[in-house]
Amino acid sequence: MFRLQGSKVLAVDMTGDAVKAKNGSMVAYDGQMSFRKLSGGGEGLRGMVTRRLTGEQMTVMEVKGHGTCWFADRASEINLVALHGDTLYVEAGNFLAADAGLRTGTEFTGLRGASQGNGLFTTSVEGHGQAAIMSDGPAVVLRVSARYPLTVDPGAYVAHQGDLRQSFQSGVTFRTVLGEGGGEAFQIRFEGDGLVYVQPSERNTIAGDV
Repeated sequence: MFRLQGSKVLAVDMTGDAVKAKNGSMVAYDGQMSFRKLSGGGEGLRGMVTRRLTGEQMTVMEVKGHGTCWFADRASEINLVALHGDTLYVEAGNFLAADAGLRTGTEFTGLRGASQGNGLFTTSVEGHGQAAIMSDGPAVVLRVSARYPLTVDPGAYVAHQGDLRQSFQSGVTFRTVLGEGGGEAFQIRFEGDGLVYVQPSERNTIAGDV
């Protein structure tokens, strides 16, 4: 149902089924489509409350019908992710679309969210189906294994999936707080078995030179 046209446009073919997508990301459609805004990003009351507390304004719409709908957002690169009963964790700003049958939720991310200035919560997508995530430049998929843990710059982190444990390493110094230091103020360490998606462009953060 999901296919890419180029690297920056997602085409979704529907035969009466539905898809969840970032509000405002639809750029064209043919056939017969209906659009409905999902309150709280489709996450229920908990999602609505946590988004409001953190100031995150991501809203999700449901598109249903017969035909093809095309989605894009700010010329971002789009990456397709297949889920087979597992969970994908993705930064709210990097979520584009998911099969309507996939469950979306809100997960607490603690220090990472605080270091990025993007709130303390991230979006989870769970079930069987396809999801589309965005990145600033082509995303790189990095494998984490028991022998090879991975440390990631929080400004480049996009998403992860699999049986992974996160820990947060702080390298904050007085010079870093003043914006005069070098290196990363926070780093994310992943251990276990899974995949981490990173982008070749770092988003702005509030925790030092990242």
